[in-house]
Amino acid sequence: MNLPLFIARRYLVSKKSHNAINIISGVALGGIAIGTMALIIVLSAFNGISNLVRSLYNSFGADLQITVAKGKTFIPNGPKFESIKHYEGVNYFTQVLQDRALLKFNDQQTLAMIKGVSKEFSPMTNFDTLMRQGSFALQKGQLDYGVFGRGVGYMLNIAQTNADYYSISCYAPKRGIQQGFVNPEDAITEMHIYPAGMFSINDDFDYQYVITSIGFTRRLFDYKDSSVSSIELGIAKNADIEKVKQKIRGTLGNDYKVKDRYEQNEMLFRTLKTEKLLTFIILAMVLVIATFNIVGSLSMLILDKEKDIDILWKMGVDNNSIQKIFLYEGLLITFIGASIGLVIGTAICLVQIHFKLIHFSSGFVVDAYPVSLQFMDYLYVFGAVLIIGFFSSWYPVRVFAKKGLNKTA
Repeated sequence: MNLPLFIARRYLVSKKSHNAINIISGVALGGIAIGTMALIIVLSAFNGISNLVRSLYNSFGADLQITVAKGKTFIPNGPKFESIKHYEGVNYFTQVLQDRALLKFNDQQTLAMIKGVSKEFSPMTNFDTLMRQGSFALQKGQLDYGVFGRGVGYMLNIAQTNADYYSISCYAPKRGIQQGFVNPEDAITEMHIYPAGMFSINDDFDYQYVITSIGFTRRLFDYKDSSVSSIELGIAKNADIEKVKQKIRGTLGNDYKVKDRYEQNEMLFRTLKTEKLLTFIILAMVLVIATFNIVGSLSMLILDKEKDIDILWKMGVDNNSIQKIFLYEGLLITFIGASIGLVIGTAICLVQIHFKLIHFSSGFVVDAYPVSLQFMDYLYVFGAVLIIGFFSSWYPVRVFAKKGLNKTA
């Protein structure tokens, strides 16, 4: 039998001579439980927001993106690109050409990124899930349509979509035009596009992008060939994206860049990880303050049990075992508090997931605050709490227990 652990368990539940010790022990346990609960809830809420942001970016982007290493555009013709279309795991091969243009409607005007895409774009990205008004349509008969970011639509004061009786004017400079034109209008391409719908992701996209057909974009920016600014690939779910990426890099060589989702939005994903880490550290520091109660509780318990220490020492129990009693006492308080906090925090998160008690107002992408429980968070939180609890217990045991032993020796 582990004698120090047995005595520590008895001290934890037994009545002390001073009621203040019980109160401080309860406060210490409750503080650890609340701190642990807060860590789980906040990290799970952060996971939910991070997953939502990733899903929105994933709906707009592609699994893999091919761009030219030098220059702005390239022509995706030739046997290399034809072979990529038939690679195992490549489900979609989407051509993209994008550039900035001036949009004007009545007296309103704004600059926007015109992103022209081929027909594979919508099924590859499930873009329909981002539509907030109208429908995803890029061409109807001889008319060119566009899907506007909600912010762009707001800047242009577009009140209706799917309306064939008004169009948006698009202006872009002609390529290869030299200075010295008598009439500046000859250097500008003007085309018109009809609003088919509006999408919403976040302000970075909503106030910047208009999605249209790649044919319209080539005419607007005066490309006479099949130039693209990128190729976006949709990869099968069961395929190894990293292997496909390396295979494409080997095929195309150093003249092209092949990026996965993380590399396309490296700053975003790095920021999300950093924010979560900083949030964890800040809450852990709050938990450190809460564990100071363990120091007070053990210090008073050691003073209260001086007679017991003297008896154990005279019975032949070594100093190390006596110190373990109070160290185990602190660890038990930490373990129980952490377990209670994990259970309560998990319960609150599950309630939000299933019953959606905290709602967003209308206009948001989701109707309720997203929450996601992750197993690794439990390991990190539980490990951090136990480490903090260990050091909070170690100090009074090393200092006060030695003083007690010296006094009784």
